[in-house]
Amino acid sequence: MKKLLLVLTLGISFLSTAQQLTLKKGVIMERIAINDTIPEDFALFLPSNFDVSKVWPVIFVYDMQGRGDKVLRMFVEAAEKNSYILAASNNVNDSLSLTQNILISKRMFNTVFSMLRIHKERIYTAGFDAGARVASLMPTFVNQINGVISCGSTIGNKEVLSSKNPFHFIGVVGDKDFNYPEMVKMEKLFNLMKFPNQTLVFDGGHKWPSAQMLSYAMEILDLEAMAKNRIPRDSVFIFETYRRNLNDANSLISEHKQLEAYQKLNEIMEVYKPLIKVDSLKDSKKALRRNPSYKSQNRSRNSIMLKESFIKDEYDYSLEEDIYTYNYNNLGWWNYQMDVLKKYKESPNRMQKQMGARLEGYLNALIADNIDIVNLNSPSDEEALNFLWMLKTITSPDDFTYYLKVISLNAKVEDYGTALYYLEELLKRGYSNVDELYALENTALFRITPEFNELVAKYLKKARYEIIQE
Repeated sequence: MKKLLLVLTLGISFLSTAQQLTLKKGVIMERIAINDTIPEDFALFLPSNFDVSKVWPVIFVYDMQGRGDKVLRMFVEAAEKNSYILAASNNVNDSLSLTQNILISKRMFNTVFSMLRIHKERIYTAGFDAGARVASLMPTFVNQINGVISCGSTIGNKEVLSSKNPFHFIGVVGDKDFNYPEMVKMEKLFNLMKFPNQTLVFDGGHKWPSAQMLSYAMEILDLEAMAKNRIPRDSVFIFETYRRNLNDANSLISEHKQLEAYQKLNEIMEVYKPLIKVDSLKDSKKALRRNPSYKSQNRSRNSIMLKESFIKDEYDYSLEEDIYTYNYNNLGWWNYQMDVLKKYKESPNRMQKQMGARLEGYLNALIADNIDIVNLNSPSDEEALNFLWMLKTITSPDDFTYYLKVISLNAKVEDYGTALYYLEELLKRGYSNVDELYALENTALFRITPEFNELVAKYLKKARYEIIQE
């Protein structure tokens, strides 16, 4: 069915310059200018039922590479269903300071507030990973923000939290995401500080949640707005979502996930207690707590979390030592660790399987962070980078980028033996981009050697340079 695009024309005044702007409903508008004098813009989405005469909730979504239209696509389906305006800056970037990003954000906020009727008590931020961390910091610096949807990351800096400036925090995270344990810990801190909060968990790793999960997060914000009389109460909406969530809890019980079912009931009580009577759920929670499966699962989770914490500490210590000493001899130990993680990931025990996936994600993130730290220095420590890139070929063996970096660096210092080893490992993995390989930086002399071309001919059938037998 062909989608009908509705067009809305508004006369908008930016600072002293009046300009006519055409806005489309139901689609992402990729570049809306801040004004004529500032070279900044943002992506904007208006739901199809947008009405200029009404006030609307807005979610400012963060992508720290300034890809506003791309990040809005993750939210569009949920925003359309729940009638939210979306906006995302094309200029925020993780290469800028926090102060610069805040100033860019404020200019975007002011532009949106001047051109659209925004509900003053329904202003939210959201993001994934680095974007989520910045989104979670915005309420500290912009007091109009009422809540945050943080996907795949906890708050950027818990030190800035203040009970005098609470906001609604909704964390959305996969049970195989390496940030999952920290999200669980933060839930306890938010409760202690009297911040309204929920942690929504889905089956998956460090990735964007589904549109359905994002839609549920928006529903929670709607329900909170009703509870605080910011918008009229919709009894049909309240009872329909309540029944659906109870069905989800019952499904978890039928799947023998008593621990998750208990957490789901807690979540339902938190969200709906200000709106309807939920006393009956107390009995359901008591019954679950007495259930032997719940007790067993709770003990298992506590044990897994403790073990995971110890392993992460070991990774932290070992990697720091190895980088400092350029300990190439320890690459074998790291290879062994990946075999251990593989066994965890293939375990019939569901919680062990989740732990294995989280630890693998954590290790890769830890290495990536250390690469960034080394690159911050000028000049960067090439020996440390070489070790970290080699380690990345172990922990993320299907990412060809790091093999190429190792080959380039070792060809540069004429360590052709190491370069050949990683070239063969790369080709064994199925790499086939001949043009990229023959254009690789620092390899002009290396790629005309017989050994280089013999390997290329062996795995890719034909080398670019003729092999001359002496």
